[in-house]
Amino acid sequence: MSKRETGVDYRKAGLRVGLEIHVQLDTREKLFCNCPTKLVEEEDDVFARELRPSRSEMGEVDQAAVLEWKKGRRFRYSSPRESSCLVEADEEPPHPMNMEALKIALAIALSLNMRIVDEVYTMRKIVIDGSNVSGFQRTSLIALNGWLEDEEGRIGIQTLCLEEDAARKISESEFEVHYKLDRMGIPLIEIATAPDIHSPEQARRVAFKIGQLVRLTGKAKRGLGSIRQDVNVSIEGGGKVEIKGIQHLYLIPKVIEYEVLRQTRLLWLRDELARRGLAKDSIRVEPVDLTEFFKNTQSKLIKKMISGGDTVVYALKLEGFKGLIGLELQPGRRFGTELADYARVWAGVGGLIHSDELPGYGISSGEVAEIYKRLGGDPERDAFIIVAGERGKVQKAIEVVVERVRVAFDGVPEETRGANPDGTTRYMRPRPGKARMYPETDIPPILITNELIESARRLVPESFDV
Repeated sequence: MSKRETGVDYRKAGLRVGLEIHVQLDTREKLFCNCPTKLVEEEDDVFARELRPSRSEMGEVDQAAVLEWKKGRRFRYSSPRESSCLVEADEEPPHPMNMEALKIALAIALSLNMRIVDEVYTMRKIVIDGSNVSGFQRTSLIALNGWLEDEEGRIGIQTLCLEEDAARKISESEFEVHYKLDRMGIPLIEIATAPDIHSPEQARRVAFKIGQLVRLTGKAKRGLGSIRQDVNVSIEGGGKVEIKGIQHLYLIPKVIEYEVLRQTRLLWLRDELARRGLAKDSIRVEPVDLTEFFKNTQSKLIKKMISGGDTVVYALKLEGFKGLIGLELQPGRRFGTELADYARVWAGVGGLIHSDELPGYGISSGEVAEIYKRLGGDPERDAFIIVAGERGKVQKAIEVVVERVRVAFDGVPEETRGANPDGTTRYMRPRPGKARMYPETDIPPILITNELIESARRLVPESFDV
């Protein structure tokens, strides 16, 4: 997609992009145990866990971890005996760090002109989405403050970390996630660039160069999932947004282009709300119960959602928002889609319906007029949303939608989003903060000696001089 197609001048927009490149290392053993680093089909042992967030050493709790905990899900783990042991199951302390993996990480740091730390300390990064049985991922800072040459200028390399990969997700439902432990613990390096990238194509090029550099060591795994790219994107006046899980290199430019488009549209929305004379405090949690009204509806969707148990249909008026809930932020995704994402993630509902897409979903124009009447709304000026499902979830969804609509008055929220296969993105969770890190007390620090660096230097690719 070109500038002509998006209508965005990236330099004028103040685009800044930082990359996080994650690459699995092809070592003989995992990072903190002696299991082989290969994926297997066997399952063998199965066990379950429930996780909850813990406080950092400063007594703080990470909000991204709190969100995962509130989902209340159970985690089931398949533990193949060939590629996992008691360390992965969090029933045995970690073994000493894999020195082969450390030397590879040092070699890559040398290739990127980085300053290697004097001692390597292992930290625990809180992750309670179930992908780590212990509720945290072990990670170590290896080097910082490097650089990589690009045809548009030098790109800063902020950090290089060595960490253990997460478990492999097999299946997922509302109440349970199934993981496999063969991938958990495979050495993984994370290379984070400075936000020195100013165009989508430059981001793709830099990601390719970093991936190529790692693979030239001959110590990088290959295949789908062995290298993963996250991007941090911001524009002038917007917010820093982290987009995770870009599996393919060719998707990086499109993801960035669509994110710039989304932030530009959200800034337009902020300004349009001001032009309409609307105020944040006019958006209140005052839903109207329309359950009885919808008992005889022809909408199969609504009927299905209130077919059993303590289920309700709530509607919420959004004063002055006529035409804005249907504002397209990315191809096929509107502001209403953003609201639905928040409602799904925080409240567990299936989604929502908004007035800008009605009549539709079996809801007639007559029903739309009656909804406006019951809400005390003006069909020419106001909008509304409808949420149906279990009472507790619907009530929570209304609160979440109100909060997200209020944020629209400020512009672009800083958050973590997931990449979709078409390059668009979806809301995942708040951006994690410093409260998710605390020291690993089971692993002693490793002194980086000259002998260790010289041993690592032999792994530096010939095409990258240090």
